[in-house]
Amino acid sequence: MVAAAGLAGCSAGSMMADHMPTAAGGLPEGVPQRPTKPSAFPAVHDMPPPRGSTVLTDAEQKKLEDDLVAARKRTAKPAGGAGNP
Repeated sequence: MVAAAGLAGCSAGSMMADHMPTAAGGLPEGVPQRPTKPSAFPAVHDMPPPRGSTVLTDAEQKKLEDDLVAARKRTAKPAGGAGNP
C-alpha cells in the first residue's frame, strides 16, 4: 500500500518537491520560481483548423503528374557547350 501511494504521488512529484525540505528530496535553495504564465507554445493536443482546399479531381491530378514528369525530363538533360574534360 505504501509503495502504491508513493508511485501515485510521482505524477504530482514536481509540485510536491517545491514544498519539501532539501534533505527529504525537495529542491535545493536558490532554484528560480516556476513561471506563472503558460509558455508561448501551443498545447500538444490542439488541432489545427480544417483545410480550406479540396481534394484534386482525377483530371487535375493527371495534369499535375504530367507537369512534374515534363519538369523532370527538362532538368535531366545535360548542359551543352562545356564538353567533357
